[in-house]
Formats: sequence, C-alpha cells, structure tokens
Amino acid sequence: MAVPAAASVRDANRYRPPQVTGLVDLLDRQVRERPHARALVVTGERVQLSYRVLASLADEVAARLRGAGLGRGDAVGLICANTAEFVVALLGAARAGLVAAPLDPVLPEAQLSARLVALGARAVLVDASASGRDVRLPVPSWSLRVDVSGAGTAAVALEPGICDSVQVQGAARELSERDALVLFTAGTTDRAKMVPLTHANVAASVRTICATYELGPDDATVAVMPFFHGHGLFAALLSSLASGGCVLLPERGRFSAGTFWDDMRAVHATWFTAVPAIHEILLDRSEREYPGAQAPPLKFVRSCSAPLNTATQRALERTFGAPLLSAYGMTESSHQATSEPLPQRGALRQGSVGRPTGVAVRVVDRSGRACPAGVEGEVWVQGATVARGYLADGDESARTFVDGWLRTGDLGALDEDGYLSLTGRIKNLINRGGEKISPEHVEDILAGCPGVAEAAVFAVPDAVYGQRVGAAVVVREPDGVGREEILRYCRDHLAAFEVPDRLELVTALPYTAKGGLDRKAVQARYAP
Repeated sequence: MAVPAAASVRDANRYRPPQVTGLVDLLDRQVRERPHARALVVTGERVQLSYRVLASLADEVAARLRGAGLGRGDAVGLICANTAEFVVALLGAARAGLVAAPLDPVLPEAQLSARLVALGARAVLVDASASGRDVRLPVPSWSLRVDVSGAGTAAVALEPGICDSVQVQGAARELSERDALVLFTAGTTDRAKMVPLTHANVAASVRTICATYELGPDDATVAVMPFFHGHGLFAALLSSLASGGCVLLPERGRFSAGTFWDDMRAVHATWFTAVPAIHEILLDRSEREYPGAQAPPLKFVRSCSAPLNTATQRALERTFGAPLLSAYGMTESSHQATSEPLPQRGALRQGSVGRPTGVAVRVVDRSGRACPAGVEGEVWVQGATVARGYLADGDESARTFVDGWLRTGDLGALDEDGYLSLTGRIKNLINRGGEKISPEHVEDILAGCPGVAEAAVFAVPDAVYGQRVGAAVVVREPDGVGREEILRYCRDHLAAFEVPDRLELVTALPYTAKGGLDRKAVQARYAP
C-alpha cells in the first residue's frame, strides 16, 4: 500500500543526537541553547513551561529532597498522573541522586503498599490526583504541587519531613547512584517484577528513539500513554525533552479521546505514540472527531506495546495521512528494541515491527541456536538498553538474562533483511491436542473480519484435546456481523484446528493499565 508522504521531510543534516548521560542532564543542552523554548504544555488552559522553568523546578525539588535526609541511591516512589508534578518529581529525584520508582496511581492501596515495601522506598511523592485518595502508605507520603501561572511561571509546593537514617531495606539494597529508575512489569502484586534501569540504560534508550524518528526541537506530541510505564515514559516524555521538543500533558493527566485532536492542534503536534487499543478508539471516532484539513500535519504515528492488526494499520494511515510505524519493546530493554523506519529511511513492511534499533536481536530455537531467516523461535535482545536483571529475584534473573542476552518470551522470526515479525507469546500458546496455536495470530485474523472491532482469544479446558480455542469478539455495530459469519470468515482464513470452538459476542474487552489486552481477565471471564 502506498503511504502518504510526510508533510515535511527533515533534512538529515539538521538532526542532532541528544547529548545526555541519563536523567540528570536530560535538560542541560536545551537550558544552555534554548532556555525559553517550550518544554511542556500543561493544565486545561494549556500553559507553556519553558526548559529553564522546568529545570528550575526540578532543582528546587532536588534541594528539598536532599534536605529531607535522602541520600544518593535511595529509592523514592512516584504516584502521579501524567502531570507537571510527575515530570518535576522525576527530574528532581534524579538531580538529587535518587532512584525513582513510578507507580500506577489507580492501584489499590494493598498493591501500592506491597510494591513500596518490596522496593524499600524511603518516601513517596504524590500529586493532587493521588493525594486526594484516602490511602495509607507504609512510607512517608509527601504531596507535591506545581503552581502554574498563565504567564508560564511556576512554583513548587513540597514540604517533606525528615527521613531518619535507617538501614536500607528491601530491594533498594541492590541499588546505587548509577541507577535512575525502577519500573514494575505488568502483573499482579505477587508477580510484578522490579526492573532497575541505570542512567546509561536511559541515555541509550533516549538516543535510540530520537535517532529512529529523527526527533528534534521542531517536534511536539501529546502524552497519550501513562508515564509509569516505559512506553509513555521513554517514547513520549524523555525522548521529547532530550531532543528539545515539546510534550502536551492532557488536563487531569490522562488521555481523553474527546479532547485529543484539540490537544494535538494546540501543540502543533508532529507525531504521537499509543497502544493499538487507543488507535482503535481514535479510528472509531474519526468520522465525527478527526479535524481533517485542520489537523496538524503528522510526520508519523507510532504503535507499540501490543500487536496491531494490519487492517487497523491501513485504515489509520488512510485516515490520518501519515505512515504508521510499529515498534517493539519491553520494560527490561528500556522500552524500544525494534521499529519500522521513517519512510525516507527504509521500507515499511506489513506485519513487521521493524529492524533492531540500538540493540542486537536474534531468534533462537529451544536449544539456543540461531534460527534461519523466516523460521520461528524465541526473540532474544542484547545491548546498552538491556537491564542487568530483576531486583530481589535471582532465580528469575538467571532464567531471563543469559550471557548478556534478554530472553523476551516472545515468538517471532527475522527475515533476510533483519525485519522482525512477532507471532505470539510462548506462555500464551494454546495446546490443542499437540497443535500449538498462537492466540495473537487468531486475533489478527478475527480483527480483519468486516464488522469486527476487536477480539481476544483464549484457551478453553477440554477433556479430550487438553485445550480448545475460545474467542470473545466485539463487533462495531450491534446489528452488524453475526457469530456464524465470523466463524465462516475464520474457516476461510485459518487452519481447521485454529478456528475457535467457542465464540462469544461481547460489548467490551478488559485492558491493563498500560493499554494491553488483559489476558488473565479474559481467561477468568470467558474460559470457564
């Protein structure tokens, strides 16, 4: 399919890689060279905060945290939405030599507490959205507020208490001032793993993302994905700030489809990144809400964190008039590991998540031997963005990090040109009488059926085959495509053993906080 050319093709000679060594100096170049340039656009009034103002706020927070008795390498939690408070707290903690651990603000009290205790956080910074909840946490909780004026000035309100000198507890014993972040993987409290990322990991990730998309001071985006996860944190926030661009933080710090295009126009956005579920929402609402010729011209649109079906990709490109670039990453690799290139830098390939970006990628068989081109195996990643392991989990670290390689648990294949295609997760495979079925593959086929909006495929226990294939399908119109039509489409496009034995039409599917399909919830709801 021909992809519309970007509205403005950047001259390669103008691209300047960011000069950063981590979170500590993320803003330094911009403060020196462009102090009055806009860094953030915040609040419902869309007030612009300059790089100089943002750096000043971060320095103020750093001074107050050091004054509270926190020392280099200490861990602090961040419970904030996508607000100015999050950005100031993150950069302030880094400038104080602390290790920041962002947490999902909507987690129940028990899960927040369990993660803070497991980490060994000395304190937690919360913004207004979190401090308004009646939540009692096991560590000192300090409310942080950034007061912004219409003129673009701002002040910090933070009055931390004094942290007494204590012996470091929990996983924080494994941290040092080389570390910048601790991110929690997706999962329940007892299964979420803690991933330590150094300043060097952060710098490598930011440089790679900026280079892949040639981000610079002329670029701007809207923060769609939450900052407590790598997708929003690295791809939208940190890469934009390191490259001198601008990030609009939606009102109340959360994505809103109703205001998205107004936000994009207000900041003159040149790109955005999101999970497929959000792309689907924007596409479904585009007939009513996409501003057409009044929309800002986009260089590209990015999709990551979950598989994007081909039909949606093509529809998005036609609607938004920009190439949609699929990327692949994980928390353990500081987000991005592969991406499709900008159209002027390489070919776009349907069904691919692109080529390696700043890392080495190989696909191996069960014995750890490299698979030939086109042969499916487990995807392994190695490079400067890869974490050293998990905190307080030596056994899982030994299984996942092998001789410098990250075993992703994803199935895929590399073609002769090094483009990676993903076929599913090893742990998600359905075993139907010895036939291994990828639910992601079946979901992609279902999503291509006319009238189907989205689908989730799961294993149904079976006394004869061990497992059978089940599917929950959301249709675009209540009186549209029916169950038998969907199954007929499946029979025409799938092997017989892959066709769902059980198919339910549902109104909505459950999603995780980071925007991916919640497979555990799907299994619990529809498999019994």
